[in-house]
Amino acid sequence: MRADEIQRATQAAVSSASWLGLTVDDTAVLQNANTLTLRLRPCDVLARVAPAMHQCAQLEVDVARRLGEVGSPVAALESPEVFVRGDHVVTLWTYYEPVTTQPVPTAEYVDALERLHAGMRAIDLPAPHFTDRVSAAQMLVADHARTPALAAPDRVFLASTLARMRRAVGENGRPEQLLHGEPHPGNLLSTRNGPLFIDFETCCRGPIEFDLAHTPDEVGDHYRGVDRRLLRDCRTLVLAMITAWRWDRDDQFPDGRRLGIEWLSELRKATA
Repeated sequence: MRADEIQRATQAAVSSASWLGLTVDDTAVLQNANTLTLRLRPCDVLARVAPAMHQCAQLEVDVARRLGEVGSPVAALESPEVFVRGDHVVTLWTYYEPVTTQPVPTAEYVDALERLHAGMRAIDLPAPHFTDRVSAAQMLVADHARTPALAAPDRVFLASTLARMRRAVGENGRPEQLLHGEPHPGNLLSTRNGPLFIDFETCCRGPIEFDLAHTPDEVGDHYRGVDRRLLRDCRTLVLAMITAWRWDRDDQFPDGRRLGIEWLSELRKATA
């Protein structure tokens, strides 16, 4: 978010916390992308603020609440409400002080993800199919106005890769279930309560290999019952998707354009 947007989003977060009777004297930005993540003090609550057009906040809260009820390794909600403040939606979560800056060990990562997936099989909530996210990436690549800097040969390559890998993953026939959607290391906290997953706005349905495609290679290597060929295809598909997002003219991912160029090169190597 831009500076003026950050100010409005912060005001929305403070207003929401105050409505619950929480005291907020200070705010700190923890992450600034399409969604703004803030630490509110002294109440020590984490606020996630997204544009009001963002339609995933209720799903995110519902999934996190249900997963918490079945004992899954997820960050707890401070409130089950989704607050609408002007052109922003706000959700409030427990803030966890990091216990280490080191990556979560592979064995703990695998165990947490397996328990998360078990919990997701136990809850029954409607969610988009993973192909909906692929479709969004395909539409972005096809829209020259939204991706004006994407060169013609790169556009053709990216479009064909998305279409081919979508078919390969979608027609695999593996069982599908509710997924996190992006269980990468940035969405796994190391806390005193053990590793906890956050950020469920990308929840979708699909094969577990789609989730594993977002994790370090060694996690997929140790996760039980994985279809290795499908995992490889999912990794290629996910790389194509995140590459497409970096070329969006409105993308606010830090250093996004450089990554878009770098990931195009990686994608060509992966599909050679």
